[in-house]
This record gives sequence, structure tokens and C-alpha cells, in this order.
Amino acid sequence: MPALDGRALTCTLFVAFVLITLGITVWARANTSGADDFYAGGRTFNGAQNGIALAGDYMSAASFLGIAGLIALSGYDGFLYSIGFLVAWLLTLLLVELMRNTGRFTMADVLAHRVRRQPPVRRAAVVSTVTVSVFYLLAQMVGAGALVSLLLGIHRGGEFLGMSAATARTVTIVAVGALMICYVMFGGMKATTWVQIIKAVLLMAGALVLTGLVLARFGFDVGSMLGSAAHASGKGEAFLRPGLRYGRDVPGDAYQTIVNKLDFISLAVALLLGTAGLPHIVNRFFAVPDARAARTSVSWAIGLVGVFYLMTLALGFGAAALVGRKAIVAQDPSGNTAAPQLAQELGRHLGGRVGGDILLAFIGAVAFATILAVVSGLVLASSTSLAHDYFGQVLMLGRPRESQEVAVARVAAFLVGSLAIVLAVAARNLNVAFLVALAFAIAAAANLPAIVLTLFWRRFNSAGVTAGIYGGLISSLVLVFFSPVVSGKVDPVTGQNQALFPKGVDFHLFPLENPGLVSIPIGFLCAVAGTFLGRERADPALHDDMSVRALTGAGSH
Repeated sequence: MPALDGRALTCTLFVAFVLITLGITVWARANTSGADDFYAGGRTFNGAQNGIALAGDYMSAASFLGIAGLIALSGYDGFLYSIGFLVAWLLTLLLVELMRNTGRFTMADVLAHRVRRQPPVRRAAVVSTVTVSVFYLLAQMVGAGALVSLLLGIHRGGEFLGMSAATARTVTIVAVGALMICYVMFGGMKATTWVQIIKAVLLMAGALVLTGLVLARFGFDVGSMLGSAAHASGKGEAFLRPGLRYGRDVPGDAYQTIVNKLDFISLAVALLLGTAGLPHIVNRFFAVPDARAARTSVSWAIGLVGVFYLMTLALGFGAAALVGRKAIVAQDPSGNTAAPQLAQELGRHLGGRVGGDILLAFIGAVAFATILAVVSGLVLASSTSLAHDYFGQVLMLGRPRESQEVAVARVAAFLVGSLAIVLAVAARNLNVAFLVALAFAIAAAANLPAIVLTLFWRRFNSAGVTAGIYGGLISSLVLVFFSPVVSGKVDPVTGQNQALFPKGVDFHLFPLENPGLVSIPIGFLCAVAGTFLGRERADPALHDDMSVRALTGAGSH
């Protein structure tokens, strides 16, 4: 258990970051006067600033905590998350400029630009945006609970200030939720962006420090690090090869072998196609003044994200080699605390107990900053969609007063944040990287078909948009509900329950853990079928206008 001075240092860094970000929020509140400021930061951010913030949006708690944990426990297969998240930017690069030129504040602005019946399209986009954002929010807030339990030295069965480990996690989730609601309600996009920039710089610095220290422990010999990790894992060379977690061959069970391989493909497809459909990523591109700045944003984001995900390799395998599987699982069965535990071990090697406390506190504060920043962006995306798309464009028929719309956005931020807190408490024992993979699958199935067909299919209409969104969304949620993740998943070695429902409750009918392989084609098929079955005819003039605007930026905003 960390010494009292270690806890004091951790709490001091936490409080310092919170005070700095609250100061930014107060400044942003004083400089936010209308919808353009609240939703898009007044479009005053240049390409470099927005690119760093965009990377901050993407380098979430799932990246820093979840992926490092998966690599530490599953070896090569855990690194597949890093590869998937990174390659996904290629598709985003192709679509980002077109979406930025076509929309104003939200994804729904893009989808509604060329259709005659806008209200159904905007309602569908709001439902999808809130659903995807809430799933992503769960991952960040679950990570926060695991992180703070480690930093305060609360192990299962232990207590802190009279609280059990489970209670401490719940309190942490509520505190994170309260802070994110504060950032969004009062600071809007300006506060969220600057918090993201600060967090991205801190996260890159923390990851660089840990990577350098890990490699130094092994004489900057990557092969030695990998060999040590494989030996410590108890899996030998299998730890460094595919198939330990995903796509496993099951001797004598051809059906399960096929299911495992399909599940791996489903995960890969969801990670690859989901990024371009994430609402908080799409909204980020509306904060720049022009298309050139949007392209610059992507360039900065790709560079930072690429370097970061390469470093997760050292973090994960370093944790496996230096911390060990047993210690990681004892603190958190899902592996979410592997990176902070690695920081503590490296610090102890350099400076004894004090060194361990200092490095753990620094990395913990960085991870905490990561969580706060990302959840703020997600809540902002949801509240913007509810206020701008549903209240402003549907209920008020496109003629709201800006003050009304911003007020509704602040109330929506409170409601979405509260919902996320309740759900995160229920899902606090799931691996955060898995939760993000679900969000990616839903985004790819519900949002990507509508975005791609809106931009490139001349005949696409409002019936196609709504059918594609609801078809992809409903199929994803139904398949997840009847998947092993919700009920019936048990560790074949330890017998430990790994599903959301208690052990013994098993109603899973769908064999795959990630629905992307099935739900994404369903989303596209529903979009195409809705277009042909709908009575509305597409307007060629609106399509031509959107095409010119998407390619040139003429008339945007």
C-alpha cells in the first residue's frame, strides 16, 4: 500500500490539475457568448492546436490504461488494438475535409444538408450520437475508478477513509462525472479544447518518460524486453504470437475455432471503420476556420497518435516483464492499472519507495487528466447534438434564439453526464478497451453508412439515412445484448465470470463478442433498402450543391 506521503503527492497533483482546468473553464465561460463559441470555440483554433486536441480526444483512457493492460495480459493480441486505432485514421483522412466543409456544428448537419425531410434525419443522428458517446463515456469513467483505487492503495478487501474498494471506485466515477459536467456546462468547446491540449502534452510526456525508462532497464534492447515479458507471462513464445486472446485455435472444436477467428475479424473491422463515425471526433473538425486547417489538424493528430501507439508496445510488454501478470490481475482483473503499476515499479528502481510514489503520482495524474478531458469532449458532443439538432432544428423548426439553444445544451450536458455516471457504476469491472471497441462498432454500423452514402451516392434520401442509422444502431445493441460479453462468458482457465451479468446467468445467442462484422453490413443494407423503399426522391440540385461545398468549402458555416 502506498505510504501516506505518496497519497498526499498524488492528491496534490490531482488537485493542481483540477484547479488549472477549472480556471480555464472560468476563462472560457467569460469568453463564450453564443452558439458558435459554445459549440465550435468560435472557430479560432489553428490546425496545430486543433490537431493536438484531436489527438487528445483519440488518446483516451482506453489507450493509456486499457491497451497497456491488454498487452500486458495478452501479449501480441493486445497490441492489435493499437494497430486498429492507428490504421483507422486513413479512412478518417479521406472523409474529414468533406464533412468539415458540409456541416456546421454536428454530424447531423452533414446528413441533413441534402435531404428534404430534415427532422427524422436529425432525430436519428441525435439518438446515435448520444448512444455512441455514452458507451465511450463508460470506458473512460470505469478507467477512472480503477486508477484511483490503485493510487490510493485500495486493493480488493481493503479500505480507505472507511470506504471499501468498490465504494471508492463508485465515488471516483461520480467525482469525474461532476467535473466533466462542469467543464461542458460552463466552458463549452473552448474549455474542452484547451483541457485536451494540456492533457495531450502531459500524456505524451508521461508515455515518453515511461518508454525511455522501460527500454533503459533492458539496455535499449527490445528483443530482451520481449523475451523477459514472454518468460514472466508464463505463456512462453505464445505470448509473442497471435492467437493467445483473439482467433484462438481450439483443438477438437472446429465451431469455436471459427467463432474465435470471426470475432477477431469483427473487432478489426469495427476499429478500422469506427473512427470516422465517432461524434466527438467529427465535431472537433468544426472548430477550425477552414479546410486547410482541418487537413493540418489531421496531420498533427496522425503524427502524435502514431508515436503514442508505438509507445503502448513498450508500456504493455514492460509491465508484463517488470510488474508481472499476478500483480496486475491482483490489482485489477481486467489489467486497467498495468501502466500505473509499471510507473511505480520503474520509480522504485530509480529512487526507492519515494521514487515509486513520485512516478506513480505523476502518471496517475496524467491518466486522470486524460479521463477528464476525453469525457468532457464526449459530453459536449452529446449536448451539442441534443441542443442544436433536436431542440434548435426539430422542436424550434430551425429558428431558435442562440441563448435558448446554449441553455438547452447546458441542461443536456447535465442529463447525459448523470446517465453516464449511473451506467459506469454498473459496468465498473469491465475492461475499458473492450468498451471502446463496442463504441467503435456502433459508430461504424450506425453513422458511417449514412455519412459515406450522403457524401457519395446521388440517389440517397432521408429514408435511407434514418433506416441506415436505426438499422445499424439497433442491430449493434441487440447483438451486444445477446453476446457472451453480457452473459455466459467465463474464463476457461480460472472459471472466473467475465460477463456483465452474474455467473450462472446465460442467455447469449450471438457467439461473437464484437458485433461489427454483422452490424456494419446491416447498417449499409438498411441504408440502401430505405433509399429504394422510401417515397421521397433525392433532389439533384441539393446533391450538386453539397458536392461543390464539400470539395471547395464554398458557403460553409
